[in-house]
Amino acid sequence: MPIKHAALKQIRKDRTRQSRNQAVRAELKTLTKRLLALLGEQKLEEARQLIRLVSKKFDRAASARVIHPNTAARYKSRLAHRIARTAKA
Repeated sequence: MPIKHAALKQIRKDRTRQSRNQAVRAELKTLTKRLLALLGEQKLEEARQLIRLVSKKFDRAASARVIHPNTAARYKSRLAHRIARTAKA
């Protein structure tokens, strides 16, 4: 365990950031699962509305560096392709 006050403060800051980042990641996973469930039920209009929110959340997380920007772009692209594929079928 560190002794210096600066090191102790850094640990406190790290724990706060970690809990905030975990909450953001959990929200992203929940929204993604909800979107995939809508696609499974063939509810395209609701899925199209939800993907706008999901894309916004991914962009927000990427800009805050909670996730890597390329990861956000990859997830957004895959979800958009899934919607397009479901609409075509």
